[in-house]
Amino acid sequence: MKILFMIRDPFVTAYPKLIEDAKKVADDVKVLYTDNGISKSELLQEVRDVDIIVVAIVNIDQEVMDAASHLKYIIKFGAGYDNIDVKYAFQKGIPVTNAPGLNAESVADHAFGLMLSASRNIPQKDNEIKSSHWELSVGHEIYGKRLGIVGFGSIGKAIARRAFGFNMETIAFGNYKDYDTAEKWNVTFVDKEELFSTSDYVIISTSVTEKNRKMVNKELLNRMKPTAFIINISRGALINENDLIKTLKQRKIKGAALDVFETEPPTNELALLPNVVATSHIGGSTYESIEKIGSLTIQNIIRFLKNEPLEYEVTPVSNK
Repeated sequence: MKILFMIRDPFVTAYPKLIEDAKKVADDVKVLYTDNGISKSELLQEVRDVDIIVVAIVNIDQEVMDAASHLKYIIKFGAGYDNIDVKYAFQKGIPVTNAPGLNAESVADHAFGLMLSASRNIPQKDNEIKSSHWELSVGHEIYGKRLGIVGFGSIGKAIARRAFGFNMETIAFGNYKDYDTAEKWNVTFVDKEELFSTSDYVIISTSVTEKNRKMVNKELLNRMKPTAFIINISRGALINENDLIKTLKQRKIKGAALDVFETEPPTNELALLPNVVATSHIGGSTYESIEKIGSLTIQNIIRFLKNEPLEYEVTPVSNK
């Protein structure tokens, strides 16, 4: 049994036990470092004789699966599996699993960090002081403001729980409505238009599908208050980046805080704008979440080898 790990490079350093444990259950374990990119030709060569792929952000499409003639199982090291062609894997009889909710607290923490950073100009002030420049700037409180959460899954609910402590008026939009949790944390469900029109902060925390790609477009951005901020900790493809760039340049909203981009690293000017706080897709990157996802990964490998039911198997139906 040969396992190929293509997870974020720092994950291996942060949790070396993952690879050590994998070597205890598999004959051949290889780690392919891909954070600096990997060509399609190299990827196709690397997967030729692989039985199990553990992947973070590398695209596993039809061509890759066809090249991996021995492939029997794909494990997503994280929650969002939009980089895996689940439909084609299903057709080929290759199970795909993910790790939903295991990094929710980490991502929710980061969402609040981005919101606070954008509100108080924290990155800009840090850079100024490191450049021996001391200047007062005026920011915004988040306490008591209206927060709109797009997507009320495990991450959205973790964000709402934090917002409750900041006495925020929280509203949410999404297909999934957990009314019990919403009542507990004083969340009201509204439509998409009301959320964007009335929120002081909008946090995007929904998974990406073919139906909602670029859902945050010029029409929704134009509804936002001129004092509002948009925060994205989900997937860059949920925002029309050209529309957001124009909106930010024209100062139609106060700013944005982005952990994700449509192309990573970003190739346009979005991350460079002065009213943007940007991080490099680190929302789920904590020692705690890596350990939890790593533990599930090893457990599912063992289950697969024993022909036992897998935890969190995904299907084309769940990707609609």
